[in-house]
Amino acid sequence: METTRQQKVSRQIQKDLSEIFRQEGRELSGGKMVTVTVVRMSPDLSLAKVYLSIFPSDEKDKFLKRLQSYVKHIRLELGKKVRHQLRIVPEIAFFIDDSMDYAARIDSLLDS
Repeated sequence: METTRQQKVSRQIQKDLSEIFRQEGRELSGGKMVTVTVVRMSPDLSLAKVYLSIFPSDEKDKFLKRLQSYVKHIRLELGKKVRHQLRIVPEIAFFIDDSMDYAARIDSLLDS
């Protein structure tokens, strides 16, 4: 179970990463619409697991590899935004949130 501090830091990082993706969207996303759906913090606040929803959802693996090359830049920008709130800027690990694809698949199975 997450502590209150983890939840607050998760919400702040989600908000700040969303802002970074909005500002630098074309460079980072390659023309795809990216939404930060969930951020989960480790208990010591040193690692942020960031789940992204991508539209259109084709070529997810290619997008994730492209994003991995920008992790240092994204962490630097995140550090500029949270430098007054956090002592340590967390490491960032990106994952694809495929819950929307899963829901669409279930919906199509139920319709047929």
